[in-house]
Amino acid sequence: MNEKDVYGYELVEKVREAVDVNEGTIYPILKRLTNEGFFETYLVNSTEGPTRKYYHITAKGKKRQQEVLEEWKAFSYSVNQFMKGRE
Repeated sequence: MNEKDVYGYELVEKVREAVDVNEGTIYPILKRLTNEGFFETYLVNSTEGPTRKYYHITAKGKKRQQEVLEEWKAFSYSVNQFMKGRE
C-alpha cells in the first residue's frame, strides 16, 4: 500500500484490481485492522456525495506490513523451491 491516505471505496477498488474479492469482505477486515491499531480513520466532507471515511496507516501498521511482506517472501520462496523440485 502506498503512503497516501485513501477513502474506503477507493481502497476497495485498489484491492479489487489485485484480487477478486467482494466489497462486503473488505470492510470488516478494515474495521478489524483499525480496531487493532494498524489504521486510523477520519471523515472528510465530499462535494460528490456523502462524507468519506479515510484510512491512514499507522506506524504499527507499517511495521506489521513489513513483517507480513517478509513472511510472504519466505513462503513464496519455499513454494517456488518446492515447485522447481517437481519439474
